[in-house]
Amino acid sequence: MRATLHQAGAAALNELLQFEGPAAHQRQLPCSCGHRAQYQEIRSKPLFTIVGPVRLSRPYYLCSRCHVGQFPVDVELDIENTEFSPGVRRMQALVGQQAPFDHGREQLQLLAGLQVTTKSVERIAEAIGTDIALRERRESEKALQLDLPVILGEPIPVLYVQMDGTGVPVVKKETAGRQGKTEGQPAHTREAKLGCVFTQTSWDQEGFAIRDPDSTTYTGAIETAEEFGKRLYREALKRGWRLAKKKVVIGDGAEWIWALVAEHFPDAIQIVDLYHARQHLWEVARQLYPHEEIKQKTWMKVHQKRLLDKGKIERLVSALRTIETTNFQMAQKLRTEADYFERNAERMRYPKFRRQHLFIGSGVIEAGCKTVIGSRLKQSGMFWTVRGANAILALRCSHLNGRFEDYWEGRREARAA
Repeated sequence: MRATLHQAGAAALNELLQFEGPAAHQRQLPCSCGHRAQYQEIRSKPLFTIVGPVRLSRPYYLCSRCHVGQFPVDVELDIENTEFSPGVRRMQALVGQQAPFDHGREQLQLLAGLQVTTKSVERIAEAIGTDIALRERRESEKALQLDLPVILGEPIPVLYVQMDGTGVPVVKKETAGRQGKTEGQPAHTREAKLGCVFTQTSWDQEGFAIRDPDSTTYTGAIETAEEFGKRLYREALKRGWRLAKKKVVIGDGAEWIWALVAEHFPDAIQIVDLYHARQHLWEVARQLYPHEEIKQKTWMKVHQKRLLDKGKIERLVSALRTIETTNFQMAQKLRTEADYFERNAERMRYPKFRRQHLFIGSGVIEAGCKTVIGSRLKQSGMFWTVRGANAILALRCSHLNGRFEDYWEGRREARAA
């Protein structure tokens, strides 16, 4: 039944796609070189649509000065330099961002009766992802030039920004000259930075914050911290950063994170993820008492429960600095951790943040790193180019943010203009 309907649809569509030559007064078009292109003939090409293969016939124009040809109908139908219709490309992009490309090919054949190659799913998904990323970059540049329209609306009680990074396996050429985690060994991954923005308007009976349903949006890429800061700033602006009564940034203790916060979100409440801070203490406990679990827990009870969790960071720093040891590496570790807590003291006033019913953990972005990046880009046997990974990541964020159809509407509006 489906195959029969596809054949009937393809036959009807094929008739609609037979364009005639232009009238006498329409046989010239402006060319980008400043000259005018002349109508030459009707040319045809195959086109693969959601109802199957058809053949398109349309006018061809050629500029005698620069010898560049034009197919105005291709531009109008959004099929310039491709043999796939917008509907098929949309499908390929969706399955390509969701799962491995070959799985996407199988899904298209099973669910839509469309037979495409694995390579075409990869090529189309990455092309659309790249275009989405370019459009986002242009918007980011506008935002930094204060050219972004001021968003009007109701005030937002609390708006959060979180950010983190996770390694993505890449091909060998993408890590040339980069040091790996093990000294003397080359890197095998590149860090993809991911940010998220979400809102909060309520809390439960115990006073713990409740994230607003479906309020989380993501943005990320393999790029420098400076570039990522601009990206995340733009996303926050789009989500109404200027309308927020309370602005909160949560992250781990990485210096690049707080450098970006100082540049782009200086008026935000800054919070170090409590669970990340606890991990730092556990590392100290394990080094102080290796293979002695009871002593580790006893030490943690004093330093975590009585000092860290209660926001008494100055006392915690003093306690770390007064631990005596003859082990040079242990002494160095204690200094490093004491400096870490001292540097982030004001970001660790957890009782104060709890009284304001704020989140004090970065679970949202950690889950995002797994669902947005890990589940698609870090499957067994996958190795990416930076360009390919960024394209799929941009495409995936667009889909998860509910903006994928907005992208296609933007393409239609651009052609109409």
